[in-house]
Amino acid sequence: MRMAWARGALGRLWLGRSVCRHLHAGPRLRALSLADCEAMNRGDRPLPERFNFAGDVLDQWARKEETGERPAGPALWWVSGQGAEVKWSFGELGTLSRKAANVLAQPGGLARGDRVAVILPRVPEWWLVNVACMRTGLVFMPGTTQLTAKDILYRLRASKAKGLVASEEVAPAVEAVVSECPDLKTKLLVSPRSRPGWLSFQELFQCASAEHGPVDTGSREPAAIYFTSGTTGSPKMAQHSHGSLGIGYTLCGRHWLDLKPSDTIWNLSDTGWIKAAIGSVFAPWLQGACVFVHQMAQFDPDTLLDTLTTYPITTLCCAPTVYRMLVQKDLERYQFLQLRHCLTGGEPLNAEVREQWKRQTGLDLHEGYGQTEVGIICANLKGQDIKPGSMGKGVLPYDVQIIDEDGNILPAGKEGEIALSLKPARPFSFFSEYVDNPGKTAATERGDFYVTGDRGVKDSDGYFWFVGRADDVIITSGYRIGPFEVESALIEHPAVVESAVVSSPDPVRGEVVKAFVVLSAPYKSSDPEQLTRELQEHVKNVTAPYKYPRKVEFVEQLPKTITGKIKRNVLRDQEWGRT
Repeated sequence: MRMAWARGALGRLWLGRSVCRHLHAGPRLRALSLADCEAMNRGDRPLPERFNFAGDVLDQWARKEETGERPAGPALWWVSGQGAEVKWSFGELGTLSRKAANVLAQPGGLARGDRVAVILPRVPEWWLVNVACMRTGLVFMPGTTQLTAKDILYRLRASKAKGLVASEEVAPAVEAVVSECPDLKTKLLVSPRSRPGWLSFQELFQCASAEHGPVDTGSREPAAIYFTSGTTGSPKMAQHSHGSLGIGYTLCGRHWLDLKPSDTIWNLSDTGWIKAAIGSVFAPWLQGACVFVHQMAQFDPDTLLDTLTTYPITTLCCAPTVYRMLVQKDLERYQFLQLRHCLTGGEPLNAEVREQWKRQTGLDLHEGYGQTEVGIICANLKGQDIKPGSMGKGVLPYDVQIIDEDGNILPAGKEGEIALSLKPARPFSFFSEYVDNPGKTAATERGDFYVTGDRGVKDSDGYFWFVGRADDVIITSGYRIGPFEVESALIEHPAVVESAVVSSPDPVRGEVVKAFVVLSAPYKSSDPEQLTRELQEHVKNVTAPYKYPRKVEFVEQLPKTITGKIKRNVLRDQEWGRT
């Protein structure tokens, strides 16, 4: 087995020679080819009634390895950055994920349909648990390790999660709120050390059987829930099915990511976001490509560039913020081993960064635009002419249009809302619903269209241009942040009488969170710099650290509507120099 590991018990566990000697088959394997999945994406073939990505895709690639139909090479290649390395073939991934499935189902006591919160950094167990949930029919709910106790409490209670898999750094936050989560019955800790009240994933994994057949899940059966921020209220729970995730990204993997079985893709997305599912699980493995992972707890541009010069990565996907940092380096002195295709998304890409990257590396940046709810909507596909500043053209299976407030299609050059046609049928790659929120689910439809909440323009050549959010959601460094979440955190501080949170331009991150704050009387004479730092730390502690306002401005009053509601649009326009 081609792996080394630096974490004690798990190293001894995975180095057991019996782990990957043969493939344990499930009860049956459907004859579903890559061409079939592409035909479904195009609408040329109906979605099968039953589908399970682990059994119908990953196990097929494992069989192709055995027969020599797939080139030799890893399916998952993980490096710690400190010398530890894991390489798993599809066969090894299959065997190890079966063991993980047995941990969840037997000592974990979790059953098909149960919801499992998974809060792990970029460690191999994240992929094992992800695939194990598919095999057992559990609903996978990823979360970033930056979540605070308050965030975790909300997610566990709102989802009625039965299980939780977390890393050591998250455990204290979980323990602070677990008494308020009556539905939670299983806590699995991913750590070489034990902890009272937790089951040890490593110890149970070591004893688990590798015999496990995937549950025969329905293609429209719930597979995952992603928490996504909105303008008001707490994050919504966008639920996806086995079909929407496991089949819905086939054309994305082929035409936007441009992947083949011989490729290695490095997607830098945090494990808490759906972009990790798109670029680090479903799209690459549908194509039989290798997923590369660098643990990199804190982003460092030098580490990224050194990694590209050390490992045979062919495809790189990261947020525009990352490229903005990279082009500040002398890129011409780096010799990337095999890099040939670069992608970006999650926030608008400015033309200057695209040009600098192209000039220094000779490679184009292929921008994509999408949402948690529906995946990739527009993209600059491989081989397609790129118009700097454009998101590219609409991608299959979607018919993308610009519509007005009445649901009418607007002509080229007219600004409106970016929308996806629901005719002749709602695409299967859509999310199923916002769980327990039928009103929000219904509000995504306007006439014959699904509305994205983003505004844009379509030119006469069919290219789309992003204008901005129709609501107030802030997108910074690829993170979606609802202003209400930050305002709610600020109001808990005694210095804050009222606040309004909006996006503000930033040369590196594109936009950042800015808070306009009305102070209470005792704090009006406070040192502004010191109070700013105090408020920033307060927000970090109350909600996730990535949500804190990087800019704070103290004001006497905030603009209001006639009903007293804060007019964030006035402040946002002020920040962006719009009238």
